[in-house]
Amino acid sequence: MTDPQPAGRTTIAPEVLLTIARLSALSVEGVSGIAQVPGGFNRLFRRGESYGVRAEVEDEVVYLDVYLVIRHGVNVREVSRKVQQQVSRTISEMLGMEVGHVNIHIEEISFAE
Repeated sequence: MTDPQPAGRTTIAPEVLLTIARLSALSVEGVSGIAQVPGGFNRLFRRGESYGVRAEVEDEVVYLDVYLVIRHGVNVREVSRKVQQQVSRTISEMLGMEVGHVNIHIEEISFAE
């Protein structure tokens, strides 16, 4: 006999999605930090957007914009691609969600050691 699937559903808070994307990006070598999401007055009233990630979910597909501070001396294109791959893979593995795109925005270069 097989166990029947329990009835119910799982919901994921938007902050969880943003946190997973942010931590995934920070785990990539060459990323110095997360930059604030640019924007004016409206940014103050949107939760999570000041933390460097903007996310939209449409038809169960996640679309992300990640705003980064990159270390001086690294290959920006290579780091950006690694962040895209890491964030996409982590979202897919941890949340089981399809990722439509991960746009990378380099906001600053860090010269600090």
